[in-house]
Amino acid sequence: MLKNYFKIAFRNLLKHKVYTVINIAGLASGIVTVLLIGFWMVDEWSYNKQFNNYPRIAQLYQRTTANGSIGVGNNMPFPMAATLRSDYGSYFQQVALATWDQTHVLTVGNKHLSNTGIYCEQGLPDMLQVQVTGSKDLSDPNSILLAASTAKACFGHEDPLNKTMIVDGDQPAKVTGVYPDFPSSSAFAGVKFIMPWQKYASLQQLELSDNPWRANSNRVFVQIAPNTTMEQVSAVIKDVKYNHVRAEEKIFHAEVFLHPMGKWHLYNEFSNGVNSGGQIQYLWLLGISGFFILLLACINFMNLSTARSETRAREVGVRKAIGSRRRQLILQFFIEALLLTTITMVLSILVIQALLPVFNSISYKEIVMPWSSGYFWGFTVVFSVGVALLAGSYPAMYLSSFRPINVLKGTFRAGKAAIGPRKVLIVTQFTIAMVLLIATLVVYRQVKLGAERPLGYNSNGLITVQVHTNVLHTHFELLKRRLLESNAAVATAEAWSPVTSVWNTNSGFHWPGKNESVALDFPNEGVSHDYGKTVGWQFVAGRDFSKAYASDSNAFVINEMAAKYMGLKETVGAVVTWDNEAYHIIGVVKDVVAESPFEPVRPAFYHISNDPGTQILVRINPEMSVSTAMAKVESIFKEVNPNDSFDYSFVDRDYQVKFGAEQRFCKLVGIFSCLAIFICAIGLYGMAAYMVEQRTKEMGIRRVLGASIFSIWRLLSGDFAALLLIATPLAFAAAYYFMHNWLLNYSYRTAMAWWMFGISAVVTITLSLIAVSLQVLRAASQQPLKSLKSE
Repeated sequence: MLKNYFKIAFRNLLKHKVYTVINIAGLASGIVTVLLIGFWMVDEWSYNKQFNNYPRIAQLYQRTTANGSIGVGNNMPFPMAATLRSDYGSYFQQVALATWDQTHVLTVGNKHLSNTGIYCEQGLPDMLQVQVTGSKDLSDPNSILLAASTAKACFGHEDPLNKTMIVDGDQPAKVTGVYPDFPSSSAFAGVKFIMPWQKYASLQQLELSDNPWRANSNRVFVQIAPNTTMEQVSAVIKDVKYNHVRAEEKIFHAEVFLHPMGKWHLYNEFSNGVNSGGQIQYLWLLGISGFFILLLACINFMNLSTARSETRAREVGVRKAIGSRRRQLILQFFIEALLLTTITMVLSILVIQALLPVFNSISYKEIVMPWSSGYFWGFTVVFSVGVALLAGSYPAMYLSSFRPINVLKGTFRAGKAAIGPRKVLIVTQFTIAMVLLIATLVVYRQVKLGAERPLGYNSNGLITVQVHTNVLHTHFELLKRRLLESNAAVATAEAWSPVTSVWNTNSGFHWPGKNESVALDFPNEGVSHDYGKTVGWQFVAGRDFSKAYASDSNAFVINEMAAKYMGLKETVGAVVTWDNEAYHIIGVVKDVVAESPFEPVRPAFYHISNDPGTQILVRINPEMSVSTAMAKVESIFKEVNPNDSFDYSFVDRDYQVKFGAEQRFCKLVGIFSCLAIFICAIGLYGMAAYMVEQRTKEMGIRRVLGASIFSIWRLLSGDFAALLLIATPLAFAAAYYFMHNWLLNYSYRTAMAWWMFGISAVVTITLSLIAVSLQVLRAASQQPLKSLKSE
């Protein structure tokens, strides 16, 4: 019996080729979308899940009250790890200090390679269960562990163990172990080498600090004990920092807590001290979009199946008359849906294999088809059956309900009972399509807003060069003179941080009229002379730093937000005390967007620093081609410091990275909204083709009686147009609700303009009517004789 069902199903698919192709195209679009989104979601969910004990690994975070709000950060003072081990040892299996990922130069012979690495305590490799060839023991301060890719880049095919290299020009290190590269879906993906914490502590002379609990410069990772929970340990250690800081720093009310490893990637945002989500919002938004796009494809299948019910009515009537039961007919129609879905699934997998490189480039992923995964093939089978049930349920129940006596007597008129549900499904289709299109426009506008936000400086032609050693700082005046003499650069300066980041914040600022009960923590950037000229500061009051004024060594240039926050009548000339030392404000500049493009700028202070900067900023000559200028700049840097690599980035590109998540989301939603409209359009095309087929003689009679082609087109397209008009306000309401709530995640956000809704309606309705009109006009323009010759 099942064999016959499959034969009948296959013959029906071949007999109605046009509808088969339309169904396969619609279902394939939905399945491809769902599988791509599914791959993306699995990759996102898998972040940091490669570590067997990840449920018990966490990173220390702290809540602090500053500038009138509660902030959250994962910077920790370096005594924190030792205190946790000594005072709360029973709650932890491992505790480890680690620096942030930083770029260093590894020198082997004549090779100078830039790689990102960390200094950490032994507990970190242990808790991550790093598999090392050699030894992962970090007790020797001059040892180094290399990732496999780094070892190959440095030593080629030679055995790197026990080989010696130089780090940052003057630090000898012996390779004691090689570990496999961390996967890309890991918080440690960029860690290409690991060095002992003792080495870092000695280089930074941490033991000489007179207030070690003040500076929050490191990270602390922990693995909690087996008999504890994250919540329990967080409650126990919450006051560990507050109990150790000095009295004047207790105003920040520091509260330490654990942030589990499983939430580092998807739940990485906090609002006023509370976790507000993060990447998880994109996960759910795209997941919901994928489900609705698949639903659109299934709706197409339902509509075309029920619309063609008259061609199946006699078959159902005859089968019932000779004894077939309804459940047998339902099974037959389900088998037809399953056969179509299986064919579509095979085609979809082949399409996905071809599209994966493009999808990976858009989503910044490294997804590969899991051909050898039993879970994948099991999911594929279950998914195919699920889609067949979803798409074939209503047609199977409807077609199997025909009464044989009405069919065989010729009094049956198929399709009437399905017209109402079919109209509801069409309205649902176009509501979803328009919502996705509006969402695309809103996300695009939000990204555009961030990209076009006034930066407070000129990012064009500005580059940042990473500094790995003190050589460039020591010879900075020589470097600067050579760059200017080469005509490749018009200005250069040193800084503690990149223009697009805030790496340093400080408290301890006092001025006349300041509310001393409010804790402050402001960005405080150390720069060299000509920094303002190099980045292109835009002054609103006062002047820039100048070597002509010796007093500028104790001067501040502040941004507008700082001037507003301080509330002084005369900002320029005011005296600010910082760590018991008097500074006078010499200038006020427009706010520089150094952090999120979608958040308010914080009050910021800039001062002249003689300490070595980690960044050198170069303004290349706008009258020289970028390639020529960069070649000269690179050669000069290598002449001044031949034992260093030239690592640079363009500031405008660094800024674009800040809204990369929104850009990727915009591209993905845009692609999927286009797919949704395509699915709707081909569905209407199929519906129109069947309608034309059923009303061919009617159109012939109308033509004979003098009706114009336009009047026939208006008559037959009117029903579809009415459904589209019903869908429009529903889509507007749904889109406004969802996207308005999405925009609330951003402090600096766009408005939902009327034209976004107008464009989505015009595009959707126009493309849909074109799909209908192609069929209607083709049929209406035929000679009436062809359709009436059998009468």
